[in-house]
Amino acid sequence: MGELIDILPVGHLHGEGVQWNADDGCLWWTDISGCALHRYALEQRQLHSWATPERLGCFAFIEGDTRLLAAFASGFALYDPDSGRLQWLDRCEPAGSGRRFNDGRVDRQGRFWAGTMVEDATRAGPYSAGLYCLGADGRAQRRESGIGIANGLCWSPDGHTLYFADSPRHAIYAYDFDVDSGRIGNRREFARTGPGVEPDGSCVDAEGCLWNAQWGAGRVLRYAPDGRVLETLETPGALQPTCVAFAGPALDLLCVTSARVGLAPAALAAQAHAGDVFVYRTGTCGLRESRARL
Repeated sequence: MGELIDILPVGHLHGEGVQWNADDGCLWWTDISGCALHRYALEQRQLHSWATPERLGCFAFIEGDTRLLAAFASGFALYDPDSGRLQWLDRCEPAGSGRRFNDGRVDRQGRFWAGTMVEDATRAGPYSAGLYCLGADGRAQRRESGIGIANGLCWSPDGHTLYFADSPRHAIYAYDFDVDSGRIGNRREFARTGPGVEPDGSCVDAEGCLWNAQWGAGRVLRYAPDGRVLETLETPGALQPTCVAFAGPALDLLCVTSARVGLAPAALAAQAHAGDVFVYRTGTCGLRESRARL
């Protein structure tokens, strides 16, 4: 069973997209609503932050490159946080579209995927978001449509199954994934959350089990490959956990970001750790995060 061993008292508005960088021994995540990128050295307990030029939904480390591959609110870009240098690749969601980029991850072959979410349904339509894969030419290719809020993107250890959540539909889906072409198909429901609970960010461990942060429930669930719930981790004082990642040199620590955005003052007063980062020892190990190949 997982054990909560630490809470990082960062109090961010909307922590998301957490991942471990083995090269620098740091945990990285974005505060979407706070327009910030964060890097935390676990051993030194030091936090370093950068302001971002747009809300940053997700990002990826790049093989052989110190820049990040980023999905900002309006689209994909190469981004150097130290210098602030930004090179836009494809801006799929210009200002006023009613949508922005949200969750994403690199597949096991080095392709960067990111999905969008509907922010203004009056302008965009309630399920008009999509799932995109960044092509070798730097252009985004739409691979799935009819989405409300794209979340939970991750792959099985062998890369042949893609997992993806559409939060307002309360569903996590599994797809067959062609590792050579990146084509997806045969969508089926993998798991479902109840009313008031939305599946958010996910990751897969070395045993092929999926860990999912569940917004509105204050918990993280571990699912077996057949969809059975194996374990529940509570996020005390934080009803809105957002994303999960294995961290540490042995990838044996599960780190969970959370959010305080959207909470009324009375609810916020009752959630002392909303926006903090939770660290658990789970008894299982994760997989090294794939790096984007440009």
